[in-house]
Amino acid sequence: PVRAVIQAAGIPNVLTKSIGTHNPHNVVKATINALEQLRDKASVAELRGITVEKM
Repeated sequence: PVRAVIQAAGIPNVLTKSIGTHNPHNVVKATINALEQLRDKASVAELRGITVEKM
């Protein structure tokens, strides 16, 4: 189920490992939650108080 969600998000190659539950509903829910928490380089640099070039 993770591969389908990741590919639907536009990420072509992915390797995953599920730790804990293997219930497909929970795995998909956790995958979507993780994708929603992703940040781009600019926002991470801003949080750290540095420029993107210094990262």
